[in-house]
Amino acid sequence: MKNSILALSLSISGNTIFSQITAEEFNHYIKTELSKGTIAGMGIAIVTNDSILLSKGYGYADIQNKIPFSNNTIINIASISKSFIGVSIMYAMENNLLDLDNNVNELLSFNVINPHSPDQFITLRHLMGHTSGIKDEDTIYKASYHYGGDSPELLAVFLEDYLSPDGKHYTENNFIYSKPGETYLYSNIGAGLAGHILESVTGKPLNVLTREIIFKPLEMDDTYWFLSEMPDLSKHSKLYKVEKNTNTLIEIELYGLTTYPDGGLRTTISDLSNYLIWIMNKGSFKGRSIIKSSSVAEMLTPDYSNSYAKFWEIGERIGHGGWDPGVTTEMYYIPEDQLGIIIFVNSSSYKNFTELGRIVHDYGKSILKITDNF
Repeated sequence: MKNSILALSLSISGNTIFSQITAEEFNHYIKTELSKGTIAGMGIAIVTNDSILLSKGYGYADIQNKIPFSNNTIINIASISKSFIGVSIMYAMENNLLDLDNNVNELLSFNVINPHSPDQFITLRHLMGHTSGIKDEDTIYKASYHYGGDSPELLAVFLEDYLSPDGKHYTENNFIYSKPGETYLYSNIGAGLAGHILESVTGKPLNVLTREIIFKPLEMDDTYWFLSEMPDLSKHSKLYKVEKNTNTLIEIELYGLTTYPDGGLRTTISDLSNYLIWIMNKGSFKGRSIIKSSSVAEMLTPDYSNSYAKFWEIGERIGHGGWDPGVTTEMYYIPEDQLGIIIFVNSSSYKNFTELGRIVHDYGKSILKITDNF
C-alpha cells in the first residue's frame, strides 16, 4: 500500500498532483512505519486557519511502561523553537526595545566581533537570517547538551566564553571568513545569542517572557523551556535512537541545552496547533494578537536568502523543522492550500521522515477535499 501511495505523492507543494488517501490507508501506513522498530511513537496534527482536521498520537511515548503517544504528550521540538525567538524579537521591536539593524554590542555586556571583518558589526537581522558569520564549533556545541536535566551552565556565560576574545572557548575559527550579511550559515549559537539579547532588553528570562506574550494568549498550557518547569515529567515523551549493533531502539536520557533558545522548547501537538493556526491567520488567534500583522509579514520576509526569513523557513511552505538526539520534528503550512502540518517523532534515527511528511500532507488534502464537498 505504501508504494502505491508514494507513486502519486509527487510533492508537498500545493500546486502538484497528490494522492487521494483514505483514513484506513493512512492509519495502515502509520502502523506499518511503527512496526519497523525505528520509532516508538509520533504525534501528527493537520490544521487549517480555522479548524483542526487531525490531532492524534500514534505508538508509544514510553515503550517500557506502554504509555501511548497522544496529542498531549510533551516533547522537545528542536529548532522549531527558533520561530518563537523570531516572534519575541518582533514583539520587542514593536515595543521599541531594540532595532534589528543596530550593533548587537549595544545590547550586550560583552563584545561580539568577527575577527575576520572587525570593522563590520553584527545585527539582530543578521542573527535572525543566519548571516552573522558565527559558526557552531561542533565539539564545543555538542558539549553544551546536558543529559539528565536542564543545563547548569548559564547561557550568558557560555556565549561570552565562545564569542568574546577573552573567553575560554574563543578562537577565530568560531567565525567564518565573511562579512556579516554576506553569507548564509545556519548558526545555533547565533540563535542562542539572539535569545540572550531578548532577555537583556526585556529584563525577563525567556521562559517568563514567552509565557506572557505567546503561550498564555495562544492557550499553550503544556509548553515549557525547562524540564524543571514541568509539573509532571511523566507527560514528557521518552526519547529514542536505533542502536547500530543490534538495530533496536534504545532510550536516550532527557537533556537540556545551554543554548536553549535555539532548540530547547518542549510542547505538545495540541499546543503547537494553536501557534500554527495563529501564524496562518497572520498573527491572530481567537481575536487575540501578539504582534501586528505587519510585523508578522516582516518576520516572514527574507533579507538575504530566498528560503529563510527571520527564524522562519519560507518558500512554498512556511514554518520550521528540527532534529536533535531522540527527536525529529516539523511544523509548516502551505499558503496556497492553507493547510498546516505538524509532526513529532520521538526518535532521531527515523529515515523515512520526508516520506512521512508527504503522506501526511496528502492525507490532509484528502480530508480538505472531502469537507469541501459538503
